[in-house]
Amino acid sequence: MLKEFKSLLPYLKKYRWWYLAGFICLIVTDGAQLFIPQIIRSAVDIIASGDFPLQKILRLVLILAGIAAVISAGRFTWRFFIHGASRRIECELRDRLFEHLTGLSSAFYQQNKTGDLMARATNDMNAVRESTGMGMVTFVDGVFMSLAILAILFTQNPRLALITVAPLPLITITIISMGSLIGKRFERVQAGFSKMSDVAQETVSGIRVIESFVREEHFSKKFRTSNDEYRAANMSLVKLFGMFFPLIGFLAGITTLLLLRFGGARVIEGSLSPGELVAVFAYLDMLIWPMIGAGFTVNLLERGSASLKRINEVLNTVPEIATGAEAVNETPVGDISIRNLTFSYPGATEPTLREMTVEVAKGETLGILGRLGSGKSTLVKLLPRLIEAPEGTISIGGRDIRAWDLQALRSAFGFVPQDSFLFSETIKENIAFGKPDATEDEIRKYAEVSTISRDLKEFPNGWDTMVGERGVTLSGGQKQRIAISRALCMDPPILVFDDALSAVDTETEKQILEHLLNERKGKTNIIISHRTSTLETANLIIVLDRGRIAQRGTHAELIAKPGLYADIHRLQQLERERAE
Repeated sequence: MLKEFKSLLPYLKKYRWWYLAGFICLIVTDGAQLFIPQIIRSAVDIIASGDFPLQKILRLVLILAGIAAVISAGRFTWRFFIHGASRRIECELRDRLFEHLTGLSSAFYQQNKTGDLMARATNDMNAVRESTGMGMVTFVDGVFMSLAILAILFTQNPRLALITVAPLPLITITIISMGSLIGKRFERVQAGFSKMSDVAQETVSGIRVIESFVREEHFSKKFRTSNDEYRAANMSLVKLFGMFFPLIGFLAGITTLLLLRFGGARVIEGSLSPGELVAVFAYLDMLIWPMIGAGFTVNLLERGSASLKRINEVLNTVPEIATGAEAVNETPVGDISIRNLTFSYPGATEPTLREMTVEVAKGETLGILGRLGSGKSTLVKLLPRLIEAPEGTISIGGRDIRAWDLQALRSAFGFVPQDSFLFSETIKENIAFGKPDATEDEIRKYAEVSTISRDLKEFPNGWDTMVGERGVTLSGGQKQRIAISRALCMDPPILVFDDALSAVDTETEKQILEHLLNERKGKTNIIISHRTSTLETANLIIVLDRGRIAQRGTHAELIAKPGLYADIHRLQQLERERAE
């Protein structure tokens, strides 16, 4: 159980003084509580004697008031330090987890669902916080109080103490035997929460598709199923935990019966005063909490261990793509060279790209055309190392892409994917996403290049209109044009259009390309498109077929000779003529 907490040692070390101050305050508070039974013993003996002057009673009341003040101050301070440390650890661990997630490759996200990762960053983090906060408190509190109370009892009445505490080892055995069961069931609870979160996230993200296919009932049923499984896992844990404390309470209650039997007999015999019997009662009652607290400790540590295991699984995942030890931390500029590139996805039976060689000079435009699945998107993802190419196959500015700092390499690219992802911000903030300090003039300038500026009157709040999650309030063409403005605003050395004009009409496409070429003079562009009209101005066009370069040349050269490019160009011309 405790091996998972090794990953928290740096945080515990960092906040060791917080914990030390908190534990000192906790022990002072517990020490003050230990005096209360002695004050009660004195008060009962005074009353039992039949002579209780007001002065003596007032003195005891004042002492109790002082003890209460110490306990109140102590409880506030240990909560401030210990819970404050656990909250800070939770915050820093969550930051670390999020930062680590941003550095993992797309392959990781293909294997792990979003809802599960969100559960680890929220629900599991809460369990870790409880284990480093209240878990620590119950452990230190339980150990100190148990040892102190047992020491007092055996010092004052060793024989009576031995009889009354005899059931306590049974409580210890119960706690140890049931602790591992609690941990396993809590792990199932967390897994159930992850599954339920994933169903909810997937449903909300795909609500437009779900509604268009009238699949609301299916997903409602799917969520009910996962919700019922989560409830069942929780009930399994609750049943065990619900039996746990009553059983401990029952065993602790036996000590009270033993005290009544043997302690009461000694009071009748006169060998034990009524005050001493009441004090022993108070100490035994106080001893029940450390026993129950031990159960809390085991429960919280088991929960924290199960959750920390799930968090560590993510943190221990090594990024498949990372910056090398001697990487050049500069923005890459220069020619793009692809030589003998063959690439296969993990587990694939055949390569996605085969023996590909192509040179793109700085400032030129490369056009790429190919059928679905021919490897177009894979090729452009390899360039900024979104997926990893074999070493020595791709270079920029005369250096292998692995020789560049990863962030510097990716900052050289402006990407406009076919499926344009927009954030739940304003249109202006989405355009300035890659350049947060962009001026109003720059935003308007690139909005005009993409022609999104002509739709300004449709937006209720102009550039300050919120686009909704993933741009849900916009049309496909509007999202693509905002994404184009976003990429252009970065003014990247290399601009990649991955079929980014598929959702706009031909006339708009023509306007965008004219503005784009004027704006991008002297900079490198890579344009993927299924329309030959989009590729007309490219300096070089390559046609991919089953991962290979089947044809290469300019637009004029390719339409003049038989092949896939000429066939597609001819078909698209016929379609335009029919439309006219």
